[in-house]
Amino acid sequence: MMQYYILIPLLPLAAFIINGVFGKRFFEHKSHYVSIAAVAISFILSVKTLFDVKNGAVINMHVYTWISSGNFNVSIGMLIDGLTATMLIVVTTVSLLVHIYSVGYMHGDEGYNRYYAYLPLFTFSMLMLVMANNFLQLYVFWEAVGLCSYFLIGHWYYKKSASDAAKKAFVVNRIGDFGFGLGIIVVFFVFGSLDYSYIFANAQKHLGETIALSLFGKEIIISVIALMALLLFTGAMGKSAQIPLHVWLPDAMEGPTPVSALIHAATMVTAGVYMVARLNPIFSLSPMAMEVVAVIGALTAIFAATIALTQNDIKRVLAYSTVSQLGYMFLACGVGAYAAGIFHLTTHAFFKALLFLGSGSVIHAMAGEHDMRKMGGLYPHMKTTAITFWIASLAIAGIPPLAGFWSKDEILHEVFKGGHTMLYVIGISTALLTAFYMFRLIFMTFHGKSRVDKHVAEHLHESPAVMTYPLIILAVLSIIAGFIGYPPEHGFIHKLLGPAVGEVVSHIPDSKIDEVAFNAMNPVGLAPKVHIDEKILIGIAISVATAGILLSWLMYLIRTG
Repeated sequence: MMQYYILIPLLPLAAFIINGVFGKRFFEHKSHYVSIAAVAISFILSVKTLFDVKNGAVINMHVYTWISSGNFNVSIGMLIDGLTATMLIVVTTVSLLVHIYSVGYMHGDEGYNRYYAYLPLFTFSMLMLVMANNFLQLYVFWEAVGLCSYFLIGHWYYKKSASDAAKKAFVVNRIGDFGFGLGIIVVFFVFGSLDYSYIFANAQKHLGETIALSLFGKEIIISVIALMALLLFTGAMGKSAQIPLHVWLPDAMEGPTPVSALIHAATMVTAGVYMVARLNPIFSLSPMAMEVVAVIGALTAIFAATIALTQNDIKRVLAYSTVSQLGYMFLACGVGAYAAGIFHLTTHAFFKALLFLGSGSVIHAMAGEHDMRKMGGLYPHMKTTAITFWIASLAIAGIPPLAGFWSKDEILHEVFKGGHTMLYVIGISTALLTAFYMFRLIFMTFHGKSRVDKHVAEHLHESPAVMTYPLIILAVLSIIAGFIGYPPEHGFIHKLLGPAVGEVVSHIPDSKIDEVAFNAMNPVGLAPKVHIDEKILIGIAISVATAGILLSWLMYLIRTG
């Protein structure tokens, strides 16, 4: 059984080695067969893993001893539960479809073999990250994911904009990862171990412990657990592009579009959300840290959405949309609704991958053009791309019964139910902006008058089947994926994640120290539970999304003709 689980990450690693060493010499432009086969088998094994743990089973495996020095012992291991299984399905599904799509998109590229070496290496790193059972393994593959993103964003390294974007992503992530590393050091000094199971079992024993810090000449006493959680969260802020460390993500659009889909949908940027959910036994003990997560998430969501309103580059709209949606996920985790956050991570992976791959299809047909002001009227020429793009846009806007409606609505419901009125207002306002900017993109790209250069217009065509089939598959998933969360709060995904993330936690502090710090730093305030008919909240969410679509229709289709 252990060998079977190990194969999930090792097969993509093998594909990297084969393509990296022998690809250019022996496979020419056929290296995709090796990578696609490896990731496809990993996907099948991930599905089998889901069935192994769907009834609440937890598998904690020791593979081999990595470091043993005195009392410091770290192993390479695997923790497989409902949370891990969910991430395995998301990563392997999107990765497989990106691998297939790239056959058409990257056809004829000079770095084709290199591309199909780094793509499975990225997948391997992410799989090892989500399967880790200790902090050091998490950290190593956290950094490996960042390194792979550097390789892939800078795939066209001879373009200055691409190489600069790759360096920017790498440097900005180092800032967050520095705090993440300090957090892991604090974990070791407090617990004397880096093993998840030991730390989670003993976290409450250190609840009342404090540490004195000197900040700007003033001594601040803070809970050790709060300090630990906040330092760890800085890593999530960098990797998942939360303000102020969001600046690298829009520039990452300089990489190939399939890379954008992989980074933005299911792998690197979701690592921070996964980490907070995985470490929920630590975060949940510090209401102050939880509120920081929630407030940062909410502010990032609306901040990025306002920027997306004004972008004319089709991929940059989607990039800021990703930053905004990640803010939703952290908002959920910050109010203790970890299952809702991971649920949205799952649905978002499918419709955001579809949006990016759909934008790649448009760019492919437009001979590399990204500017929506030079598009318009593409629907008759690209019906499959346009229809699937509509489906993904309706999903992210939160129109029922598509996937995004179920997960986004659950987050907003949990935020309101927890008494975080201001955060709910920010969340629902972001939903309005999301619907508006997504349909602004659709109307400017696929409908209205054509603004396409006449030379480009002569060659407009739908993308080949190897690119459109992944779009269709993702469109189907964008329609049906939300039903894994039905009935709300009690669906399949909630039962799957329950043993790993538990129920929605309370924000009432468990110690006097935490209460003092919380009241001093919490900008929202302790809030009582609020009871309201769910149908009212659902009606508000649907009305807001519909209003955003109609407003976009009036401004960008009716008014402009």
